Amino acid sequence: MSVASVDISLKSINEPARRSESLQAWQRFRANRMSMVGLVVIILLVLMAVFAPFIAPYDPIEDIFRGVRGVGPSWEHPFGYDHLGRDLLSRVIFGSRVALLVGLVATGISVLMGIVIGAAAGYFGGWVDTLLSRVVDTLMAFPVIALLLVLAAVLGPSLVTTIVVIGFTGWARFARVVRAEVMSLKQQDFITAAKAMGVRDWRIIWRHLLPNVMGPVIVLASLGIGGIIILESALSFLGLGIRPPNPSWGGTLADGRAFILRYPHIAFFPGLMIVITVLAFNFLGDGLRDAFDPRNRD
Repeated sequence: MSVASVDISLKSINEPARRSESLQAWQRFRANRMSMVGLVVIILLVLMAVFAPFIAPYDPIEDIFRGVRGVGPSWEHPFGYDHLGRDLLSRVIFGSRVALLVGLVATGISVLMGIVIGAAAGYFGGWVDTLLSRVVDTLMAFPVIALLLVLAAVLGPSLVTTIVVIGFTGWARFARVVRAEVMSLKQQDFITAAKAMGVRDWRIIWRHLLPNVMGPVIVLASLGIGGIIILESALSFLGLGIRPPNPSWGGTLADGRAFILRYPHIAFFPGLMIVITVLAFNFLGDGLRDAFDPRNRD
């Protein structure tokens, strides 16, 4: 029997089982109310970010209202004005674009790098595992925020720099998880059988190992997005993230820092959005963790 026919037969056998497991995972996730609340909030945030030009009542940069700098919330301006007289609601709405874009894209970069490096280290072992593991240990030994500050200061503040810096410094934890899962799975009988039939290493990794490690990776990624949003806000707060006057939640927090006693609403509303967004992703991650937990399977 050829390798291709074996792969097709294995796929036909495993497909119903995977479909049943996916349905059970969704049922377990749906039973968690807080996870569903987090999912709904995230969907609303994504819609707000995508349709920000249609939702925001004013331009967050160009529309400056004279004589109302720091004025509090009103019916016409529910979030009030910032320190320059710009509509704070519009800036918060457009700031969601930066937060979600950095959170999702930077997480995607970290996940991709972590999967590649972790799978190579766990599957091949030997000097490859030793070398890559030392790189992971070295990266995780550095304080993340200090490393981000140094790299952002060297490369210069911008949206692309923020995404690249966070993405290329956050892959170590994903690599560790993937490495541990691959090292456990490569001892299983189906991997031994695939090697005996002459299946190439890259095909074993891609077709048989990675699909079985994506559950923990997805859970870790969903839990990590909130942390990345906080890191982006911290960089913007310190002036090393998104360049002003472009709206970002961390930058707006920095604007309100000097007026925290006179105009507390300038810092309150972007801070509230950060809290809500991070909580939503944490609730989502908790639900995914419970849904993918083998101990909860029927």
